[in-house]
Amino acid sequence: MFNNIGWPELIVLAVIGLIVLGPERLPKAAADAARMLRQLRAVARDAASDLKAELGPEMADLDLASLHPRRMMQSVLWDEDDNAGPPTPVGRGVLPPLQPGETPPYDADAT
Repeated sequence: MFNNIGWPELIVLAVIGLIVLGPERLPKAAADAARMLRQLRAVARDAASDLKAELGPEMADLDLASLHPRRMMQSVLWDEDDNAGPPTPVGRGVLPPLQPGETPPYDADAT
């Protein structure tokens, strides 16, 4: 979820937090946020283990990450065995790749 947050974004968030909360309340707010995040992770972990326990032994090897909508669509659209990437589109309007220096075709109806 937060894979795209880098150091510049964290610094901006810290400066905004410092301005909004002030230097005396910022450490307590950061500690509260960290505690809440740990509790949310624990709740999610417990919910996953409870779900596996309720489903029974026949579903013990269920991978809950595979139930994520993005992963479900990836498994439908791309073969897990094939590492070639997305399938090539087939049908009307599919053109071969351009050669170096070749200008792309112009479609007046599409622009």
